[in-house]
Amino acid sequence: MTVPAHVLPDPRDEIALHLPALRAFGISLTRNLSAADDLVQDTIVKAWSNIDKFTPGTDLRAWLFTILRNTFFSDKRKHKREVADPDGIHAQGLYDKPEHDGRLAFGEFLRAFDQLSPEHREVLILVGANGYSCEEASAMIGVAVGTVKSRTNRARAKLAALLGMEAGEAILAPDSGETLAVMSRSGAQAA
Repeated sequence: MTVPAHVLPDPRDEIALHLPALRAFGISLTRNLSAADDLVQDTIVKAWSNIDKFTPGTDLRAWLFTILRNTFFSDKRKHKREVADPDGIHAQGLYDKPEHDGRLAFGEFLRAFDQLSPEHREVLILVGANGYSCEEASAMIGVAVGTVKSRTNRARAKLAALLGMEAGEAILAPDSGETLAVMSRSGAQAA
């Protein structure tokens, strides 16, 4: 026989009775007194704000333990990839290069690439961008392997000249002076 809901005591009045058991369970999970106290506090806040989801007449302690356990494992998953860095040393070494450098360089590249002949663009797409061997590109476009090699070499030289680059120079400097100046003002360290 179930007891009518209006006769049952308010579960909020009973929560305090379960604090010692919740704390002991929290300590067994966290192995840290301070973390266990925080976990119990989070559990009580969640239980209090969701008391309408508790079914009167059922085991309140089991319901509270379930909330505590779920909170513990949710926090564990959430913080799995976090790095303890109280002094900020790890964070100081992290930075992103400004994205506009890449966009500007890509825009310059596209303008220079469009100035190449169709044959030169074709071999650079096949050999440079797609990574096909000269032999494979030769079979695809129906010319001799030597012709593909020659076109590739001339296309790369022409593209470098259009971009104003020296032999072996990268289109994006690894860490330009401007980037290093901005990073030094922000306190970041170059990696």
